[in-house]
Amino acid sequence: MSASALIAFLSIMLFAGTAVGVDEPPAPPAEPKVTIETVRLAGQPFRLELAADPVSRERGMMGRRVIKPGTGMIFVFRDEQLRSFWMAHCVVDMDAYFLDATGRIVARHAMKKEPLRHRFESAANYHRRLKRYTSRRPAQFVIEVPAGSIKTLGLKVGDRIEFDRARLVAAAR
Repeated sequence: MSASALIAFLSIMLFAGTAVGVDEPPAPPAEPKVTIETVRLAGQPFRLELAADPVSRERGMMGRRVIKPGTGMIFVFRDEQLRSFWMAHCVVDMDAYFLDATGRIVARHAMKKEPLRHRFESAANYHRRLKRYTSRRPAQFVIEVPAGSIKTLGLKVGDRIEFDRARLVAAAR
């Protein structure tokens, strides 16, 4: 194969590799050691993956095909701020509770999956069109659980979730 034919072939393969799968959620990166926190929500134990560093918070529940009952994720931040989450690269609906530094629910949302990024859609346009789910007031924790949990658990804004907040905040980066 001539050098120019090889270059053309590699260029086609490179282009095909970047276009194929754009409309699929990215495969989650190799999972680092996952820390599980058991938190009681409305008296029921939930095994929540801890997301306490920038990488795990950014990855969140991306690409998950299912969130099993009694499981989810707890996002921990070093401080209270207005928070905004979106459903980038998420293929299942989920519910979210935003909590302040005392563990009080300041917002809750039934978050719906969004159409995945289209093949010819830029990343900026994809992110721009995603709905934002906000804490409405400063939040330090966010708990994501299976869709329908808001209805079945009956937790409301103003309710408090008890867990070792100080220990989790100390682990946050």
